[in-house]
Amino acid sequence: MVMDVAAADSGAQLLLATSSDSSYPPENMIDGKSDTFWTSTGLYPQEFILSFTSLVNLKNIKLQSFQVKGLTIERSVQQDPTDFETLKKAQLSPSDASLQMEDYKVDASTAKHLRFIITSGYDHFISIHRLSVEGSPVT
Repeated sequence: MVMDVAAADSGAQLLLATSSDSSYPPENMIDGKSDTFWTSTGLYPQEFILSFTSLVNLKNIKLQSFQVKGLTIERSVQQDPTDFETLKKAQLSPSDASLQMEDYKVDASTAKHLRFIITSGYDHFISIHRLSVEGSPVT
């Protein structure tokens, strides 16, 4: 059964974010809402690590962001978040006043952890409004 394995209510957790503002915590990315968000506090690269409760089959990664330019998505199948390998690299188009809506097909991949590295932005600050990962637990 395909579901949003990145949702906080499915047990997914953000283990690390390289910047944090108490008004815009990293957990906002996986709360299922587009009007809450995580924001960087400047400088690049910025990164965050999303961990699933178990190994999952990945189908699609959807990201709603603002001012993100360069993005690398990596995966790890280890129990601990180590030994990452590149899954996707992207250059996002500027979005002016609207959110960037990105959709990455990643069929035939598994992961226990995903690391998102924002290598550059269109401004000093970026924000991630919503992150969802369509997938299913490996059985």
